Amino acid sequence: MKGKKIWNLYTFSLGLLLLIILLLYLIAFQVPVGESAVVTTFGKPVRVIRQAGLYWKAPWPIQEVYRFDERIQVLESKMEEIYTQDGKNIILVTATVWKIQDPLKFFTSVGSSEMAERKIVSVVRNYENGVLGRYNLSNLINVDRELLKLDFIQEEIKRFSSSEAERTYGIEILQVLIKQLQFPKDVTADVFERMRKERDRIAEKFLAEGTGMATKIKAEADAEKERILSEARASAKRIRGEGDAAAARYYKVFSRNKDLAIFLRKLESLEKTLKSKATVILDYRTPPYDLLTGKHLESQK
Repeated sequence: MKGKKIWNLYTFSLGLLLLIILLLYLIAFQVPVGESAVVTTFGKPVRVIRQAGLYWKAPWPIQEVYRFDERIQVLESKMEEIYTQDGKNIILVTATVWKIQDPLKFFTSVGSSEMAERKIVSVVRNYENGVLGRYNLSNLINVDRELLKLDFIQEEIKRFSSSEAERTYGIEILQVLIKQLQFPKDVTADVFERMRKERDRIAEKFLAEGTGMATKIKAEADAEKERILSEARASAKRIRGEGDAAAARYYKVFSRNKDLAIFLRKLESLEKTLKSKATVILDYRTPPYDLLTGKHLESQK
């Protein structure tokens, strides 16, 4: 009998615990970090929760909780064919970075992430057609960086798309990126031909600039050569004039004393011929070696 009472008490406690757990499940809910929740009363939203924590509500079907992921999400579109302003068709794959900005508006307008992605694809596609339709193909692919407008195009699509998505669906579009850009075969041939011509034009430009620089350098070098030669000629004339003036002074002295001039020339000849060790066999009267005999001194006396 005592064991039966213990068993009944255990069963009652377990049932009470299960009832409490079920009651807590019906009236309590948790909002994790990175999520938001919208609480509805008989289907009508009455409360928006954006802070993580434990919260209370009336049991179902009076109140119900809808949770949404507020973290940044990336949506990749399928291949889409779009025409540019110059009539070229291109195939794009875009990646859209988005997040929930207004949970209440998001709940009332789309209600789920799957529906939100369909709305985002529609909005972005609409503005892709509108924005790219105002640009030529050369603004998307070009060897000239000044003509490329890809970053500006992406920013423009993002700005227009985000404005509409935030206003209508409570969604903020953070970025729209052109992930893949393809061309049909006929467009590809035109693109390669245009790129080849552009490369040829750039090569001709650099060649012309190089030729101009070479001509300028050659002209400067010729001018510098002429300047140096002119200065050298002027310096040579000046030195020649100074030498002629000095020679004239020496000739004037020598013309007054011819014997001294002859004596100095003989000394100069002796210095040159006997500068190093040498054996010379000549008649002692042969100039300039007659200076070694002293006869010239006697003649001068």
